[in-house]
Amino acid sequence: MAFDLDDTLAPSKSAMPEPMAAALRSLLDVVPVCVISGGQIGQFRDQLLAHLGADDVELSRLHLMPTCGTRYYVHGAAAGTAHADDQDARAIEGMPGWRLVYANDLSPQQIEEGFAVVEAEARRLGLWEGRTWGDILEDRGSQITFSALGQEAPLDAKRAWDPTGEKKGALRDAVAARLPGLEVRSGGSTSVDITLKGVDKAYGMTRLAEVTGIPGERMLFVGDRLDPEGNDYPVLALGIPCHAVSGWEETAVFVADLAQRIAAGGA
Repeated sequence: MAFDLDDTLAPSKSAMPEPMAAALRSLLDVVPVCVISGGQIGQFRDQLLAHLGADDVELSRLHLMPTCGTRYYVHGAAAGTAHADDQDARAIEGMPGWRLVYANDLSPQQIEEGFAVVEAEARRLGLWEGRTWGDILEDRGSQITFSALGQEAPLDAKRAWDPTGEKKGALRDAVAARLPGLEVRSGGSTSVDITLKGVDKAYGMTRLAEVTGIPGERMLFVGDRLDPEGNDYPVLALGIPCHAVSGWEETAVFVADLAQRIAAGGA
């Protein structure tokens, strides 16, 4: 089982609610689980792990893929093949037992050029907002993220900024034209993400299948942005079975029922 994070397991940039955590723990008791999202590893720590309440056995079945699968972390004995440099050790502070398996990082030159191009195109299109909450541009190592209202913007403001996706689409197309060697995608409700070419959630799911030995057709991905403009869509296009949700409440009900059926041998 694999899940998106924001608006699938938790409200955007917010803590995972206890009903969702309880359902996810019950699922971890019966199957391996992966969470793959555009956020960085610190977001996984603060939104997911800090509220999951899982024991070490459950955590050993949890796979974390931040920045759309451009990084991959495992816990406990599963971390035996992992590696970590100083930068990655800092990135997972407060996450004992977690180790980095791989990272597809951008070069310093790619990050510098990406920042410059995104800012220039956002200003040209009138999308560089004056009132923001937190950083607009973020270097996530393996991903550059533009957040129109800042990383800490309130959920209501984010939902109101671009309800049709037209603004994000225009910025994505403009940036992609100037960065042909990189992948430029619409991210969350106000974000545009830049990674190495060909590295997206489909790439992460493919790597997950290789590492776990579980073929994609035997996986199930759950996400809220499976539409063609969404950052979950590459998983659907890859041919992995998917289940669409509209929020964490729907996910919690689905997961609790699924875990119960698997435990009873009925799924």
